[in-house]
Amino acid sequence: MQRIRTRHQFQAAMASAPVAKTPHFALHRSALDVVHGERLLFPVAEAWLGVVLPKRWARRAVTRNTMRRQVYEVARTLPVGLPDAAWVVRLRSEFSRKQFLSATSEPLKRAVRAELQTLLGRVVPREALPSTTGALAHVD
Repeated sequence: MQRIRTRHQFQAAMASAPVAKTPHFALHRSALDVVHGERLLFPVAEAWLGVVLPKRWARRAVTRNTMRRQVYEVARTLPVGLPDAAWVVRLRSEFSRKQFLSATSEPLKRAVRAELQTLLGRVVPREALPSTTGALAHVD
């Protein structure tokens, strides 16, 4: 997976409406064939990922850095990688500072990770995920 680094790459990926949303995050997607000037913005044909965490929604740098690490780690550990496209995860609302007192608390990390797994899980092809239809379910 490649990381989106330039302003033009971020602008291209965020030009369209979000393809998935959760209470705190939005996921934008762009095709890889975007050209700026005479160059391709995404020259390698694989998944590209970027993160936008505005200070408006996460005031402390330590919080933004923790969330950024969570995004890249969740994407890296998906059972199946993201489809080949340019993806941007954008924080769109604040995590309550009353509920999560510390900027890097374990409860905050778990909440961010769970929401990111939900968000990114919505764009992973269903046929690529492990099937649970053949497994026996234990119901009490």
